[in-house]
Amino acid sequence: MNILVLYFSKGGNTRKLAESIAQGVEEVEGVKALLRKTDEVRKEDFLDAAGIIAGSPVYFGIMAAELKKIFDDFISVRKRMEGKVGAAFATSGDATGVKETTMMSIIQVMLIYGMVIVGDPMSATGHYGVACAGAPDQKIQENGAKLGRRVAELARKLSS
Repeated sequence: MNILVLYFSKGGNTRKLAESIAQGVEEVEGVKALLRKTDEVRKEDFLDAAGIIAGSPVYFGIMAAELKKIFDDFISVRKRMEGKVGAAFATSGDATGVKETTMMSIIQVMLIYGMVIVGDPMSATGHYGVACAGAPDQKIQENGAKLGRRVAELARKLSS
């Protein structure tokens, strides 16, 4: 079973958080993380995944155009995504960088794709997903791993 960890990163902070999330996915027995940048992902990655955890830096309070373009370009597989697990993460350059609205823009698309949406677990922050300002520190990386594990565990439950 695969979980796609999809991200756009210009400065590297979103990539670092995506890597932590992928590590958490890999901690769940029988689940593999597919770590893909927006310029590397294929429709087959969407279709083969039991879940998608998508992340973006904050661009004007929403996801980066590069991530949105993937969801736009892959609209032909939308109905085949129904019931798969979805989650979001975001990074910003400032503590008040509207990370929540960026995650909600990702979640909105996933809902339209028919996905089952989860936030990060209560042992992390219990909110929309994992987010940070600047580079993810140790705590944020741990929370990212928790989100990855949560999605992987739920995908396994839904597939049985």
